[in-house]
Amino acid sequence: MPNTPPTSDKTTEPQDEGGEATVLIAPRKRPGIFTRLRNYFLTGVIVTAPIALTIYLTWQFIDWVDRQAIPLLPAKYNPENYLPFSLPGLGLVIMLVILTFVGFLTANIFGRTLLKTGERLVNRMPVVRTIYGALKQVLETVLSQSSNSFRQAVLVEYPRRGIWTMAFVTGDTEGEVASRLEDDMVNIYVPTTPNPTSGFLLMVPRRDLIFLDLPVEDAAKYVISIGVIAPEEDEKRVVSKIPNLKSAMSRVEAKVEPEAEPEAELVAPTRQSAE
Repeated sequence: MPNTPPTSDKTTEPQDEGGEATVLIAPRKRPGIFTRLRNYFLTGVIVTAPIALTIYLTWQFIDWVDRQAIPLLPAKYNPENYLPFSLPGLGLVIMLVILTFVGFLTANIFGRTLLKTGERLVNRMPVVRTIYGALKQVLETVLSQSSNSFRQAVLVEYPRRGIWTMAFVTGDTEGEVASRLEDDMVNIYVPTTPNPTSGFLLMVPRRDLIFLDLPVEDAAKYVISIGVIAPEEDEKRVVSKIPNLKSAMSRVEAKVEPEAEPEAELVAPTRQSAE
């Protein structure tokens, strides 16, 4: 009987033309059931947490406005006294109507006269006039449609050289402060993390700032998220940074167009001769 080679449990690896054995990559092991359940749970938290917090904060704001505005409504005009259930958002509607009505009165001559008379009375009060003037200036600056405040994000070295932080431009330094300083100064607001409502006002030379093409909304997300949500650079902003890109493209198009014109001129005589 011919001798048969003994069988073994080991599988021979395939070889290439050079005689070297190729290494096969084993497929990735499928995660277990508990790992997949944990991933599903974390995904659910990430998806539902922003929605739940948004709904909760909105509901709390509406409830606070209702508690402040509904007592201003007389009892006989309050629809909740005639209904077996409450109306969420009724106070918010009342507040919107009142503010709109006040704005309508202020827009005409009678309202402006009444407003100026009230401001004269407030300006005679030592402490109240300071608070009223500051709040009025801040609101007019923030809510003005033509204002450039908080419209641009910058990088500044703060609190020392070599450490950078995100800030927002609030305007150019003017008045006596600007006259006392020799450089071209810019007012910036450096917010704290993760609460951007508190921060620092700094007057920094313009040359020490790095102005970003980043939208203010993305910069605010970067600050609030403690740097977790990194702002992505838009492709349009990347293309705009390439020097002389538009001029180069126009020169290329100008070179391509003349080459196509002679072909049309050559085709026309051949057709006429054929006819």
